[in-house]
Amino acid sequence: METMAQLGVGIGWRPEIADAVERLPGLDWVEVVAENICPGHLPEPLQRLLDRGVRVVPHGVSLGLGGAERPDAGRLAALAERAVALGAPLVTEHIAFVRTASPALEAGHLLPVQRTRDALDVLCENVRIAQEALPVPLALENIAALVRWPDEELTEAQFLAELVERTGVRLLVDVANLHTNRINRGEDPAAVLAAIPPEALAYVHVAGGVERDGVWHDTHAHPVPPAVLDILADLAGRMRPAGVLLERDDAFPPEEELAAELAAIRSTLEAASATVRGAAAAPPVAVAGVGAAAVPAAAGVPAAAGAVPDGARGGPAASGAAAARGSAGRPGPAAPGAASGAAAAGATAARTRVGLEQAALLSALVAGTPVPEGFDRQRVRVQARALAAKRADIVAKVAPELPELLGGRKAFREAFLGYARHRPMPGGYRRDALDFAEHLLVRDLPADPAARRRLTVWWRNRAGPKPPGRIVRWARALTGRAA
Repeated sequence: METMAQLGVGIGWRPEIADAVERLPGLDWVEVVAENICPGHLPEPLQRLLDRGVRVVPHGVSLGLGGAERPDAGRLAALAERAVALGAPLVTEHIAFVRTASPALEAGHLLPVQRTRDALDVLCENVRIAQEALPVPLALENIAALVRWPDEELTEAQFLAELVERTGVRLLVDVANLHTNRINRGEDPAAVLAAIPPEALAYVHVAGGVERDGVWHDTHAHPVPPAVLDILADLAGRMRPAGVLLERDDAFPPEEELAAELAAIRSTLEAASATVRGAAAAPPVAVAGVGAAAVPAAAGVPAAAGAVPDGARGGPAASGAAAARGSAGRPGPAAPGAASGAAAAGATAARTRVGLEQAALLSALVAGTPVPEGFDRQRVRVQARALAAKRADIVAKVAPELPELLGGRKAFREAFLGYARHRPMPGGYRRDALDFAEHLLVRDLPADPAARRRLTVWWRNRAGPKPPGRIVRWARALTGRAA
């Protein structure tokens, strides 16, 4: 694994704070949402940062590498194009799924992957496909989650350690997400940090959130809490991050507050640097497994069912056992041809099982179908509401005219959440905005005729030559299309 380029301290670039970002003192780099930029037509403030020599890293959100389907070639090509256009030293994505193929559903957000052998096998193959398609190294981010999958076979620490071991992928460690999962799922951030090989760490995310009714919401719209900085200090005391980045996606504060949060991050790193120097001077401690990728016993990671078998690691037992095991550590037939065929069949079966499980959960979240057995139903409802709220917020940004036409943000949000309750996102937020407008017109809404006429004009200018007529509206209502 090559040495990671030093990035320093940076901030997530967003159009709303573009001017403030340019003026931030000591800014080393920025990260951009890959899907929000177009190579060859970069926003002028972002181009000025590049011209100044500020590094820009593209951060993808739509690949869904943890999904049951193989990565979409078009999405991979787009991410690669952005990496080249920005001269980026790496690209990043998430350990998550965002859609299912059967039924065709979009989450509009990142959802947690099952921590099972099947899901790990699928993820590892998808990561290898992505690595081959990208011109620079790939790093994957741990995500925050409100729900826990039933019957998990691996801890988060074990899952990440084996992912790195099997693929060589780097990790983007989000310490705010570790804090979120500690509150929402009872997971120990220290155990996860102990499992991460220092050489695999690409960089770190820091962000704020808020707790409501015992649930931590990773909003990226609140100040970074001390608890998140404490996890950053723990990480920096174990290994030296090449970069640390502040994320802010909404409710943007004044420039001075952004600068103060960056200063707090720098102070945390400086305070931990003495610990790092002391650890570097000490003799290395041998632990079981492959180098630093193994989880020390003191990390508090239980040897749960599904822990990484010795033969699946590169330790002393690997040479004799690996030949007799498949990539997932399962016994396999000795004959090469039979082994190859069995492995292919097993991989297909694993994708099918993962796909069915993910489709059942996603359908419950976005289409109102029953919650699958084993899930905390209350948490699934909380997650469903969070997804719908995020969807409403993004549609309001994509089509800011809609809240105005509906009499304000509150009225828009209420109407949109009613529309979205049993209407999965059809394929992108712009399409969603148009379908929402058509949904209102079918019901002769808004009630004010003048507002309805303005909405009709808005819809017509974007969707087609004319809005649906009354007969079409009735037909759609009867067939349930607009339900």
